[in-house]
Amino acid sequence: MSELTIANERSLSLDVTEIHQKAREYAEASKASNTRKAYSNDWTSFATFCESAGVSPMPASSDTVVAYIIYLADVKGRKVSTIQRHLSSISVAHQTANCPTPTQTAQVRMVLSGMKNKYGIAQQAKKAAVIDDIRLMVKQIPDNRLGIRDRALLLIGFAGAFRRSELVALDMGDIELTEDGLTITIRRSKTDQEGKGRKLGVPYGSHRETCPVRAWLAWKETIREYDITEGAAFRSIDRHGNIKERLSDKAVALVVKRYAEAAELNASQYAGHSLRSGFATTAGKKHVSERAIMKQTGHKSTVMVRRYIQDGTLFEDNAAAEVGL
Repeated sequence: MSELTIANERSLSLDVTEIHQKAREYAEASKASNTRKAYSNDWTSFATFCESAGVSPMPASSDTVVAYIIYLADVKGRKVSTIQRHLSSISVAHQTANCPTPTQTAQVRMVLSGMKNKYGIAQQAKKAAVIDDIRLMVKQIPDNRLGIRDRALLLIGFAGAFRRSELVALDMGDIELTEDGLTITIRRSKTDQEGKGRKLGVPYGSHRETCPVRAWLAWKETIREYDITEGAAFRSIDRHGNIKERLSDKAVALVVKRYAEAAELNASQYAGHSLRSGFATTAGKKHVSERAIMKQTGHKSTVMVRRYIQDGTLFEDNAAAEVGL
C-alpha cells in the first residue's frame, strides 16, 4: 500500500514516505533545540566511530556500544555524565528508527556501572553567582551603552532566575512595566516545549545600582534611540557601539565571565547558568520557601531547588561550629 488516504472535510492523499518524514519532524520538535543538537552531535560521533571500526551503527550491537563507551572513557577522556548522554542519544536514534535499542543490555549496564565506580558521577557544576557576587560584578560595569545593556542583562537574569536561552529569547513586548515592577512573559522554555508560557514578576530593587527594573528602563531608553520598540529585548553591540541583532545565549556566559574577572573572581568558575543558580542559592540562604523559589525559577521538581538551598545553608546550624575547635 503506497498511499494512505485521510478523510477530512475533503480527501487528502499523502505518500507514506512523506508521512514518515512528518512524523520524524514532529518527534524531533518534542525536544528542546539544544537537546536535538546534542543528540545529533552524539549520533554523528557514534556513526563515525562505527565507520572506522567497520561495524553497523544502525542497528548497533551491544558489543559495539560497549566498545564505543570504553573509547569515550579511555581514549577521549569523557566524563561518565557525558557517556550517559551519548547512550541516551544512541537509544533515541534506535527507537526513532523502530530498532531495538542496544544500550539497555546487561553487558552495557555492567560496564557503565564499573565506570561510575571508578570515576564517580559527581558533576562539576559552575559556581553560583550569589548576591554578593552580583554586587561586585555590577560595580565593574562601565557607564556606556554596552554597560547599560550588561547591567540589565545581569540583574534581570539574576532576579528572574532565567535560563540563558530564556533570557535572550525575550522580546520587547514580553516585558511590561507595572506599579510593582516588571511582569515578564516567558513564551517557551526547556521544560515548556509546547509553548504554554508563564509569567513571573521582577520587583524593584532596594538599591538603585542593583535594581533590575531601573536597569531595564535605562536599556529600553537607550535602544529607543534606534527606534527599537519591538523584537529582541537584548541585542549585540558592535565595536562602534551600534546595536545589532538578538544576543546569543553563549554571549550571556561571556558577559558573566567578563564581570566576574573584573571583580577579581575566578571567571572560569562562572557561566550563564550562574545567574539562575545564584538566585536560587541566595534565596535558599535567606530562607525563602521552596514554593516561592520554584515559582520564580519555574522548576517542576524540588530536587534541584533543594540542592541549591542545601548549598546556601551549609554553615547554618553547623555541628562542626559547636564542637569547640
